[in-house]
Amino acid sequence: QVQLVESGGGLVQTGGSLRLSCAAAGTIFSLNTMGWYRQAPGKQREQVATVTTGGGTYYVDSVKGRFTISRDNAKNTVYLQMNGLKPEDTAVYYCNSRDPWGTNTWGKGTLVTISS
Repeated sequence: QVQLVESGGGLVQTGGSLRLSCAAAGTIFSLNTMGWYRQAPGKQREQVATVTTGGGTYYVDSVKGRFTISRDNAKNTVYLQMNGLKPEDTAVYYCNSRDPWGTNTWGKGTLVTISS
């Protein structure tokens, strides 16, 4: 059974930085596309960033230039470095894993709160 465990959330001031981590178990990590999503109060979950097995990346426009997604296949871990944080980045951040057969797995989420 695939398990994803996020960490690194917290409370920071506007302009600050956080690094989220997501450790995966029970899967062949290197074969999976990994991503970060977020859900703010009263809003739908949105895709934030994705990294493919080949290292290709995608970012939602609102985080381009501020967030960086990366993966370490040796550690079965995906990261999201978040710089220049804004109050509108406040949300629960979820790690996602999609295997080559299209099966999605979600972590339980980690809360990121940005104070103004």
